[in-house]
Amino acid sequence: MRARRSNSREKILAAAADVARESGPGSLSLDAVASRAGVSKGGLLYNFPTKAKLMQGLVEEYLREFEQALESARTNDRGENPLAVYIRLSANDCEETQPSASWIFSAIAEDPDFMTPIKTFKRQLFERLKGETPDLKSLLVCYLAIEGLRSMNLFDSDVLSKDERRLLVSSLLEIAGSMSPLLP
Repeated sequence: MRARRSNSREKILAAAADVARESGPGSLSLDAVASRAGVSKGGLLYNFPTKAKLMQGLVEEYLREFEQALESARTNDRGENPLAVYIRLSANDCEETQPSASWIFSAIAEDPDFMTPIKTFKRQLFERLKGETPDLKSLLVCYLAIEGLRSMNLFDSDVLSKDERRLLVSSLLEIAGSMSPLLP
């Protein structure tokens, strides 16, 4: 059976992710992405009319992948509740070094709707966790602590040592583990 070929949009996003990892999202050039994807610049611009739209596509792809990882982890046999899964996956993401996030500001300036998919995803995720977690106070503490870790990582402003991060994450997992999930 023949493997499914990815479409040009998928190739462009994969190439953009590679280029962004190598040179940082702020240094991402449309020419470099088109070259890496093996498409013309016109083909890239057909799929992503601006650099901000390309960056938004990368963010949306990341959110899809994170959602898939959440679902995959939730259906495994570890017996973790949804909040614990979210904490563990998010903490693992925060362990990865991130390039400077200054590109976000230029993307927002170019397209004020840039943050809409992120806001929507986070709101839906929080509502889902709220529906599956019996203790709203504990959920708020865990969710906001993890989002704080994400922000510190994204904006390269992490003030915690590796041991302090581990202590925070283990404390959050302890809080999440002390709750039994809500039954449907």
